Amino acid sequence: MNTDFPREGILAALAIPSDARGRVLKKPLATHLAWLRERGIHGVLALGSSGEFPRFSVDARKRALETIAELAAPLPVIANISDVRSQVVAELGRFARSLGLPGVGIMPPSFYPLSPADQLAFFLHAAEATQLPVMLYNFPELTGNRIAPETIAAFADRAPMAAIKQSGREFEYHRQLIELGVEKNFSVFSGADTRLPEVFALGAHGCIGGLVNFVPEYMLSIYEHCRLGRAGEWEATAARMKDVGAIVDRLTFPLNVAAGVEARGFDPGEPKTVVSEESVAIYHGIVESLRDCFAVWGLDRVPGGRVASRLARKVHAA
Repeated sequence: MNTDFPREGILAALAIPSDARGRVLKKPLATHLAWLRERGIHGVLALGSSGEFPRFSVDARKRALETIAELAAPLPVIANISDVRSQVVAELGRFARSLGLPGVGIMPPSFYPLSPADQLAFFLHAAEATQLPVMLYNFPELTGNRIAPETIAAFADRAPMAAIKQSGREFEYHRQLIELGVEKNFSVFSGADTRLPEVFALGAHGCIGGLVNFVPEYMLSIYEHCRLGRAGEWEATAARMKDVGAIVDRLTFPLNVAAGVEARGFDPGEPKTVVSEESVAIYHGIVESLRDCFAVWGLDRVPGGRVASRLARKVHAA
């Protein structure tokens, strides 16, 4: 079993540029991943919620995983294999193993309610099929199903659990997860990009976030000072992360992540769903606001980014 699963650090919940047919745009992705790697991130979550995995076919997800694994090397790539269908989860897990990836992420299946016993059975079935270290992925605002501590503990006792990613509004849940992680020997990654000093003060091991796609320097700086204890100034950086969060929160996730990617100068590709005129206007406002901030803060901008014209073609008047 591959044991190179990253146990701490700042990982990008990777935004994935694709064309109108859902095919990954390799050149923009390669440019973005090379930049992230140069900035010093510790790994990648491929096809997570920032990567809009439900909007890809199963075959497209496989092709995307293969491309990301190639382009991200030597960074470790965790494959999110979540799906409402257990057979698809197993299929993607086996494919991730065939690529030599160090582990997989699994959300509870969405839409239908799930009993704790059935949720545990779902996770165990996936782990048995995959034969890789597992990161459970709790994001109840998206899935409609929260992973309870009892389920996590039972899974950790019976499967190779490496970590859990905690996302969503329930920030206090980090405390309980971190205590359980100490007991069961798994890492806790947070999706609370703009609250990293608080996350690390609680004892979390790292962050897997969408904002890593366009402000990795700030998130790495906070990690190094607040988690690793290195000397340096981090309060101003943390305040800027709050500013970034307030700007992107004008628009729904994950389209707001694409706006941040464009603002930093990268091409986020075609929007993967129909977008209203109202959201297009907000999107452009976010891009301009972030560009202004980045200029003031001295953050470099990579030339490029063509989503404005791409997005305009996808507009659906409300």
